[in-house]
Amino acid sequence: MAAESGKIDPMHQFMIQPIFGTDHWAVAGHNIAFTNSAAWMAVTFVAVWGFMLGGLKRELIPGRWQMAVEGFTGFITNMMDTNIGPEGRKYVPWVFSLFMFILFANMLGMFPTAIVGVHPFAVTSQLTITGVLAIASFLIVLVVGFARHGFHFFSLFVPQGVKGPMAAAIFPIELISFMMRPFSLGLRLFVAITAGHILMEVLAGFVINGMNAQAAWVAPIVSLPSFVLMIGITLLELLVSAIQAYVFALLTSLYLNDAINLH
Repeated sequence: MAAESGKIDPMHQFMIQPIFGTDHWAVAGHNIAFTNSAAWMAVTFVAVWGFMLGGLKRELIPGRWQMAVEGFTGFITNMMDTNIGPEGRKYVPWVFSLFMFILFANMLGMFPTAIVGVHPFAVTSQLTITGVLAIASFLIVLVVGFARHGFHFFSLFVPQGVKGPMAAAIFPIELISFMMRPFSLGLRLFVAITAGHILMEVLAGFVINGMNAQAAWVAPIVSLPSFVLMIGITLLELLVSAIQAYVFALLTSLYLNDAINLH
């Protein structure tokens, strides 16, 4: 936590800072230094890769690790079967990758690595990251929709049975609503993670400043309640981290269902 003279700065944790390559790494005049955000994305990738590699042993009697991996893959597969049908199986790798990356990124951002001098960085607290994931999913939906249905894909924006002037009035409303999907998808994840981390940082600041206060009565009145509340908020944020990964994967599957089945 960045603080000066007891002042709490909860936004400092979201600053993207270069780790190396500041002076010489540039493309078309734009610096491409390796940042803390890139580092934690790499850590997330390695963590997901290691988790999957350790669980894909295909043993006849699976161990706990293999059961955990099979549980995640089965969970996403069942989601796709339920929301799309048999044709959803071909999109399981993408939705599964989204779910696992977001889940691990959210969880790694909660790790108390600051006690060893490494401040955790929640990459999903960056709108650029969540926006890219949302736009990539939206582009896949568009490609699938036009590839399967051609211009008939636009019938998605006119409810069945609606014709004439009413259809002409509803079409732009539904189209605008459809085009807003990637914004709401990325913004929802960004806001949820950012708000939780700000709240935890503020409570941690209350605990530290209360403990460092000269008056002895400040610690039990300010620090202790803030510490108890911080524990509760941390547990809640762990739940939110999992829920947000699920919601992102669920909405992606529903959008793919619209592109495939035009419902």
